[in-house]
Amino acid sequence: MKVTVENVSSVKKIMHVEIPEEKVVSELNNAYKQLKNTAKIKGFRKGKAPRSVLERLFKKDVHNDVSSQLIQDSFIQALKEADLDIVGKPEIDPPGLDKKGPYKYSATVEIKPKIEDIDFKNLTLKKNLYHVTDEEMDTQLNMLRKNLAKQNPIAEDRGVRENDFVLIDYEGFKNGNPFAETQKTENHALKVGEGKILKEFDDQLIGMKMGDSREIKVKFPEDYFNAKLANQEITFQVTLHEIREEVLPEIDDEFAKNFGQYETLKDLKDAITENLDQGYAKRAEQEISEQIFKSLIKKTEFELPDSMVDYELEGIIKEVESAFSYHNKSLEDQGLSREILLEQHRELAEKKVRRHLILGKIVEQENMTLSDEELENSFEEMAKGYKQPVEEIKKYYSQNKDNLEFFKQTLLEKNALDLIIKNSIIEEVEPSLEQKSEI
Repeated sequence: MKVTVENVSSVKKIMHVEIPEEKVVSELNNAYKQLKNTAKIKGFRKGKAPRSVLERLFKKDVHNDVSSQLIQDSFIQALKEADLDIVGKPEIDPPGLDKKGPYKYSATVEIKPKIEDIDFKNLTLKKNLYHVTDEEMDTQLNMLRKNLAKQNPIAEDRGVRENDFVLIDYEGFKNGNPFAETQKTENHALKVGEGKILKEFDDQLIGMKMGDSREIKVKFPEDYFNAKLANQEITFQVTLHEIREEVLPEIDDEFAKNFGQYETLKDLKDAITENLDQGYAKRAEQEISEQIFKSLIKKTEFELPDSMVDYELEGIIKEVESAFSYHNKSLEDQGLSREILLEQHRELAEKKVRRHLILGKIVEQENMTLSDEELENSFEEMAKGYKQPVEEIKKYYSQNKDNLEFFKQTLLEKNALDLIIKNSIIEEVEPSLEQKSEI
């Protein structure tokens, strides 16, 4: 077998393979011999049909089968001879098989880029020191307060106000006729001012009293989320049944006890502070990680195989689709398509692939390995996170070797990132006003 490699780029190659004529002839002879023993041909007893008849009737199928087998048998050996460690699926367009002569085919493959040793030491990194502010604490407490809010019927004889909760019947008409998208709805609850139907609709509820009926005219904007209502002028007939106002609890020790394990407001605040601090710590880590990769990517140039980027991109798209599905939405609901998402997220996929390759190179050049103890500890952490017995986690990975190898590589990459940070110069700084405002 003869193998030559054509360089398309540093990561894309075309491997040309030539299989000797004697091998081709041998495989064809074997194929026709097997066919002769099994084929049922009118006018011939089984096993007695001559080769010429078999070729006339089955040549196309036999040649396709043999060419496929020749490629299957030779491809891995050809890769070894060419010393190519490929990623992704090869592209092979099998040519027809001639009765005589060698069989030649070409395979377009991609390989991991060859990356020179990376100088990752003595990077200068800035670590933002985030602190819980009084404003953030108030925001968190008010969110919890909202969860405990009660809606009480108003005690006074008054009209609807902003932020009241109301119970209404409504029906929408277009040009005096009932409109399908605004059909009659009874006992509909909404908070005035939120614009659940339309802010203009809410504004015209102001002042109504219980038992009142009112005609409300609105025009839906062109970009309204329901395309069937967009740019439509609708007249609503509305009857108000009930007005309720929101009553919020006092933020004190009794308030804290509503959340189970806390006896005092201080206990609750301490728990909130701990939770926020954990979030800040993760944010600071992410910011340091971004600085590391920005620096290393800048000093480490290499081409990316399209197959690796496509694989990463597909994972990102699946996450987006899952997120929409979880909220009972579809891409079409948001005016999106897979093609749009592929374009939007390709740059992110490329960055992620570069990061994996850079960390993988550092793992390789530093001869990093994973100890049994590290793997065991990681299984235990995962078991706690998923609230599953550790044995179930181990069982899953023992039955999914590819996933286990991916998990190990992920741990090694984390260790490589820790090594970079350990060998860097960390400058602790107060976050800027812009960074604080993003929290």
